[in-house]
Amino acid sequence: MKFTCERSVLLKEIAIAQEIISSKNAISILSNIYLEAEHDTLSIKATDIKVNFETKVPVIVIEPGATTVFGDKFLGILNSIPEGELEFKQTDMKITIKTTLKKIRFQLKSIASEKFPVFPVAYLENAFEMPVKDFKEMILQTIFAVSDDETRYFMNGVFFEKTEDKIVMVATDGRRLAYISKVLDPGIKEFSGIIIPPKILYIIMKWAGEEGLVSISVTDKIIFVRFGSYNLSSVLIEGQFPNYHRVIPESQSYSFIVNRLEMLDALKRVSLLVEQKSHRVYLGLSSETIAVYSEESDIGTAKEEIPCKYQGEEISIALNYRYLEEPFKVMDDSEICIQFTEATRAITIMPEPARDFFHVVMPMQL
Repeated sequence: MKFTCERSVLLKEIAIAQEIISSKNAISILSNIYLEAEHDTLSIKATDIKVNFETKVPVIVIEPGATTVFGDKFLGILNSIPEGELEFKQTDMKITIKTTLKKIRFQLKSIASEKFPVFPVAYLENAFEMPVKDFKEMILQTIFAVSDDETRYFMNGVFFEKTEDKIVMVATDGRRLAYISKVLDPGIKEFSGIIIPPKILYIIMKWAGEEGLVSISVTDKIIFVRFGSYNLSSVLIEGQFPNYHRVIPESQSYSFIVNRLEMLDALKRVSLLVEQKSHRVYLGLSSETIAVYSEESDIGTAKEEIPCKYQGEEISIALNYRYLEEPFKVMDDSEICIQFTEATRAITIMPEPARDFFHVVMPMQL
């Protein structure tokens, strides 16, 4: 195999491929990136067995062929060399990388391409498309609420389902819940709710652009996602996702509206003096004012008052400050509405005016 191309053509694609790889063992095929050159196109593949990545880039193919190369060192080489044309040549289980402008030469051992795992083929009959910007927003509004408790593995991913004419994403760790929906073409075929591992969603959120469409196809065990020139697939998490409808309050008795950035700044300062195990902060509501305060035993206290739109009785609510901070960070609205009924029952956090997402958080003991 022999081909030439510009460094810039390869760098981003190899960086994505290396993010897929979880093994750092140089003699493992799963640490290698698959390269196949033919018809002036280079196919690039990477996998950790559960998540698969594939893309194609234009190159000048001199000798067609296929091989695999240790991804970690390959990416390091591409990052180290200057911009310009590169020559890749594979002979006798070694791949040579040379620059044409400077006398720079690297040689890496390779593993035969035949040993690389075969990827599953996408099931296209139930594929549907949606704006990639909308899909990324759905990921952004939910992925931070995924549980990291491996004993409750069925909450270690984002739940994804089609309900009537909507696509819904939900994540929960048992103490909070994040929900978002998007209206789609009602002609899309139904599919059972699935649980998507976070890894593929982080890759999509990081590398997908803001323009164009994303194509999604779902089977019983695998999700396939395509955007631009990238094809991704992931094994799904098996198990029964909790009935999230039971967690969402049907109605709330009271609400207050607060400036998002003012609340974020107050949380940042007050959180300097929270108990490290509980991360508890208190919200003290009174007419037109909310006091955000905390107390760290034997060290000190912190308190900040900010204006809010609230008419009601004085009340205090205790919350894990991160459960407030994280949804506030992923919203881009200037004002946020927090709804509640009493200090011991779930609160609802949503943008003001309301949109297609919200967050539910369980309070802590006062």
